[in-house]
Amino acid sequence: MKFKILLKILVLVLFVFTAVTGCKTEKHAQTSKTGASGVVFPSAVNIGTQQIPDDERVAIAKGYFEQELGVKVNILEFQAGDIRNAMVAKDIDFALLGSSSAALGIARSMEVEVIWIHEILGDAEQLVARDGSKIESVADLKGKKVATPFSSTSHYSLLKAMELYNVSEKSVTLYDMQMPDIYAAWQRGDIDAAYGWEPTLSALLKNGKMILSSKDLAARGVTTSNVEIVRTKFAEKYPVLVSKYIKALNKAVELYKNDPSDAVQAVAGSLNITPEEAQKQMKGSIWLTAQQQLDAVYLGTDTQKGNIAESLYDMADFLFKQKSIPSQPQVENFRQALNPSYAEKALQEN
Repeated sequence: MKFKILLKILVLVLFVFTAVTGCKTEKHAQTSKTGASGVVFPSAVNIGTQQIPDDERVAIAKGYFEQELGVKVNILEFQAGDIRNAMVAKDIDFALLGSSSAALGIARSMEVEVIWIHEILGDAEQLVARDGSKIESVADLKGKKVATPFSSTSHYSLLKAMELYNVSEKSVTLYDMQMPDIYAAWQRGDIDAAYGWEPTLSALLKNGKMILSSKDLAARGVTTSNVEIVRTKFAEKYPVLVSKYIKALNKAVELYKNDPSDAVQAVAGSLNITPEEAQKQMKGSIWLTAQQQLDAVYLGTDTQKGNIAESLYDMADFLFKQKSIPSQPQVENFRQALNPSYAEKALQEN
């Protein structure tokens, strides 16, 4: 009798142990499959994105990633700061984020490669003041409440604008808010101004006005962009997929340049906005083809890295001076993180 009881207990323990370890394996293991050419692919690719009217949004709406990669694609949407955390946690393989956020991650030794520039930001990001705030210029921010997502391109642009116009941070109350929270605070009258991006930006402008845009700052030498990063170990294991990813993005850019109405309709449907709103928002930035990406001003080539490396370093250095980064960044780390070879390969395959 005792033996039977002990046997039942042993079976129960083994069952629980198997169930627990089985759950862990299912969550963390990355299964693979072998393609017809003998190349090994993962069973699925996780793409981290944001609700931004850009080439990636076109590729998502048109199904280009599934077409090019040939594996299951999971599209996961994040807010600005959360997407970098998801990359660090290895929950995603690719991530779209602002150049400032990418610079912060690289400076903190995040194991990623910069493989694409989604857009050079212009009027798509702006400093706007709420009606009745009595803000007519950057200088008028003194004593006001201003919101922006910290460590984002908007945060970087806001701080650089304040620096250019001699407005000290101590004279302004800065709030770290994601774009949906900024809109809610704006509607309540809790903030006087905000630096942010589309599509929330257009909503803010309905009862506000532009004070400064990222296009204006670019004319003063402060250039920002949205970039694509990939986990280094993922890229090393599946380089063919990274090139295919680039092909999907390039296909989206080519569609926008050759048939803009089709691209606009795709973005409008994906973001649930009108085609007119989509067109306005998409015009607020510069889109680059894979060939243009290889220019020395941007990614450059595998043998001669482009100027975006120095631009990312400048952002990291600025953030270090703002005490957002604990140690002085090194420019060589940013050159190493830049990898134009996937864009080169994508063009060769075309």
